[in-house]
Amino acid sequence: MTAIKHALQRDIFTPNDERLLGIVNVCKAGKKKKNCFLCATVTTERPVQVKVVKVKKSDKGDFYKRQQTWELRDLTQVDAKDASKENPEFDLHFEKVYRWLASSTAEKNSFISCIWKLNQRYLRKKVEFVNVSSQLLEESVPSGESQSVAGGDEDALDDYQELSTREEQDIEGMMEMCEYAISNAEAFAEKLFKELQVLDGANIQSIMASEKQVNILMQLLDEALAEVDTIEGKLSSYEEMLQSVKEQMDQISQSNRLIQISNTNNGKLLDEIQFLVNYMDLSKGHIRALQDGDLTSPKGIEACINASEALLQCMNVALRPGHDKLVSVKQQQQLFAELRDTFARRLTNHLNNVFVHQGHDQSSTLSQHTAELTLPKHSPLHRDLLRYAKLMEWLKNTHKEKYEGLSRTYVDYMSRLYEREIKDFFEVAKIKMAGTSKEAKGKFATLPRKESALKQETESLHGSSGKLTGSTSSLNKLTVQGSNSRRSQSSSLLDMGNMSASDLDVADRTKFDKIFEQVLSELEPLCLTEQDFISKFFKLQQHQTVMPPLAQPETEEPDGSAPSKMPPQAEHRHSLSSEKDMVRLMMNKIFQSIETELNSLIALGDKIDSFHSLYMLVKMSHHVWTAENVDPASFLSTTLGNVLVTVKRNFDKCISSQIRQMEEVKISKKSKVGILPFVTGFEEFAELAETIFRNAERRGDLDKAYVKLIRAVFVNVEKVANESQKTPRDVVLMENFHHIFSTLSRLKISCLDAERREAKHKYTDHLQSYVINSLGQPLEKLNHFFEGVEARVAQGVREEEVSYHLAFNKQELRKVIKEYPGKEVKKGLDNLYKKVDKHLCEEESLLQVVWHSMQDEFIRQYKHFEDLIGRCYPGSGITMEFTIQDMLEYFSSIAQSH
Repeated sequence: MTAIKHALQRDIFTPNDERLLGIVNVCKAGKKKKNCFLCATVTTERPVQVKVVKVKKSDKGDFYKRQQTWELRDLTQVDAKDASKENPEFDLHFEKVYRWLASSTAEKNSFISCIWKLNQRYLRKKVEFVNVSSQLLEESVPSGESQSVAGGDEDALDDYQELSTREEQDIEGMMEMCEYAISNAEAFAEKLFKELQVLDGANIQSIMASEKQVNILMQLLDEALAEVDTIEGKLSSYEEMLQSVKEQMDQISQSNRLIQISNTNNGKLLDEIQFLVNYMDLSKGHIRALQDGDLTSPKGIEACINASEALLQCMNVALRPGHDKLVSVKQQQQLFAELRDTFARRLTNHLNNVFVHQGHDQSSTLSQHTAELTLPKHSPLHRDLLRYAKLMEWLKNTHKEKYEGLSRTYVDYMSRLYEREIKDFFEVAKIKMAGTSKEAKGKFATLPRKESALKQETESLHGSSGKLTGSTSSLNKLTVQGSNSRRSQSSSLLDMGNMSASDLDVADRTKFDKIFEQVLSELEPLCLTEQDFISKFFKLQQHQTVMPPLAQPETEEPDGSAPSKMPPQAEHRHSLSSEKDMVRLMMNKIFQSIETELNSLIALGDKIDSFHSLYMLVKMSHHVWTAENVDPASFLSTTLGNVLVTVKRNFDKCISSQIRQMEEVKISKKSKVGILPFVTGFEEFAELAETIFRNAERRGDLDKAYVKLIRAVFVNVEKVANESQKTPRDVVLMENFHHIFSTLSRLKISCLDAERREAKHKYTDHLQSYVINSLGQPLEKLNHFFEGVEARVAQGVREEEVSYHLAFNKQELRKVIKEYPGKEVKKGLDNLYKKVDKHLCEEESLLQVVWHSMQDEFIRQYKHFEDLIGRCYPGSGITMEFTIQDMLEYFSSIAQSH
């Protein structure tokens, strides 16, 4: 068992840093005996892990391998089966019960004892040992002899060391010298014990033989001790001498340390004084600039800027701990605070005066812009104020209340100034816009030139809600003249075919387009310049900050009550706004009248002519697109976007109004229809729209309007044709669809290609239908005769037998043919030409087209009649009284004579 234990330690456990402490040869109880070993091991590294390992001999060789491993802490019970009798069986309870049969009871008891010791030493876990002899467990109890045994085992566990290679070789050599070492271990141990006694005796004899040498050694030791005592005495005397020197050196060292501490403190004090002098000292020049500096001259402003920056730097110095308790520092801080308040008050008063003076200068220049469609330029005001931009930034960082007050003052002043300028500007624009109507021009030429009169008249022009009427009447027919006579709402589209003779011609609309473009072109740089100035002057473009609420100036209520204040919730909401949002809020307050005035101008233009919405949609879309490219969130972009919605709504109303008026069109029962008014109206609309929307950004809106309008035109042309009494239905459809086809082909509108093809198809179908229906009248009897012939053939009568029927014999045929000699045919064709001429209108010039189609159809019928004569009356020699050449001459002479 010892050799096996040694082999297992070497081959299996040493490579895994484990020590083998207990082993038992077992097999599973009740099964076929397959021997294996249960080994109790501990790891050599801390913390120690205790394991139970099942080792089995390999089937392929003579070496052993690990088969299964359990942690000892997972063991719950050890059952030895019988404590009084020898029984090799025992159970180990891990996650399940393992039943084993040991090779001998002694090995079983030894292994259980080892498990108990390991549990007591390393785990202290309550493992239940059942049916185990108390004597077996008492061997390891720490008392008397048992203590020594247990202690010896534990020491052996701790002091156990693996044999070295040299030791293994010596043991193997010794065992080879004694052949019975393995077979009789007790005899081998007895032999080794005897040899050890012999060696101990030899050692004792050797020691006793060297007694003389020991005595000599003891004498030398005594002499050495005496010499040591002598040296110790000398060292004590030296120590007493050096003690006084040490005290003196300690005093000198203490003195030097105090001197060094004093020097260090002086250096630190000097540094603190220099720090305060360097960073908290403001020059007299800066103090004079802050107290009495000139805020009007460039040099004075520059000196104030430098002084304010130096003051801000001194006030923002990061003081070290304790500085704030110094009296001089407190005095200096008080001086800085007084200078800050003084300069902030001077700066605020001066900028307020600058606002007032600049406002007076600007107001004096308003008169020169009254008669012109231009806005005053504020670049001089901005240029003068931008000199104070750095001072405004200083005021923002030091005196937030005064900064907020200045911003509110500026916004309030500029809002009133811009409101006057914009209002006057739009009054001029409305007068010029109203002047696009010739009648309005004549009316306004007699109006007083006073500004109040102009204002009153233009207010009357756009005072209504701006509903879209679609009327193209002149301005005096709206409100200027004040009369009650108005053109009906449906007159616009009925008169669109005569727009060249109306007051609102292309030149008027072009002039309106230029006026509207000039208005937008004046507003755009005005807003962008003002927004750029606000960002630079108030320093609002750099970073996020808490901005002041743009509250209304505090004024007393009409009842004398206290001025209203912004609620705390609104102030908190504004305080969280970004600087970019504040720029937009300031712009909204300053230019609060722009959107209202633009909407009023748009309503006026739409009232004058609903087609103006096309011009306004294109221009407004372009300016919105331009503004969004610069800054999508800017005031200009947002405002123009809102106005664009109104313009688009007016455009949609214009389209809806035209469609509604198409549906309301009534035709005269006494005159021919001709080209319908809304057809020519669509033509004018399309021509105008294509001119306006060339290269426009919102082409999609026009395409959608085209589709709605053309479908309405198609539907209402069919409706009017069905209701027509004077003009044949086919003529109405033919002429109007031909006009629509010509218009779409000429304008080449891509989104209406399908409608163009449909119009051509309808025109062709109704032309053919009209020609066929008309040609049945000149040769009416001949048509009826051959229709009867075709009916007999269709009933199954052979063609050559038709002539034997009484009603269709050769004599009847000759009689019918004689009724239509050449003169009669020409006379009938001449009457037909006159009738067609009465049906067709002159505007479309389709008479020759229709006449040529009738000629082709007449020739086709003539050939058809000759073919029927040849097939149904063969060999009869019957022919028509006229030839094809005669017919061509008839048609040509009739056309030339008319």
